[in-house]
Amino acid sequence: MDWIQELTQKESLCCSLTAFLDQHGFSGLEKALQLYSNTQVEYICKTKAAVTRIKIDDINYLEIQTHTITIHTEHGDYQKYGSLTDEQKFLAPYGFIRCRQNCLVSLEKIHSICEDTITLTNHLQLHMSQRYAPKVLAAFARSRVSR
Repeated sequence: MDWIQELTQKESLCCSLTAFLDQHGFSGLEKALQLYSNTQVEYICKTKAAVTRIKIDDINYLEIQTHTITIHTEHGDYQKYGSLTDEQKFLAPYGFIRCRQNCLVSLEKIHSICEDTITLTNHLQLHMSQRYAPKVLAAFARSRVSR
């Protein structure tokens, strides 16, 4: 385990890690590492004419209309053909949840929820249906507690 020796030789890194562990514990370190890993994962948006790599961390939400999925990101919108159920299976481990029949939203991008309105960190508002509200509210509350 050469990295342990290397870590102990880099005093500033060792001090930073010790301070982090003192403040957040090992579970905090695990969460931080998982969040970092999630920011590195890419989502592939493939159409007949192009393939685009999108960092999952950049995706705000996805919505579908007659098999055309629109991926709304920090840097623009992308479209592809597919099913929202397939997208949900892939994106659920990265904190995406269905907020209505035709929409998946990133829990990380939700700023607040008031009644049936989800406000994203970029101030965009999404409607949340009654059917999905309990799951969204519970997941949002859990995501805030774990931060």
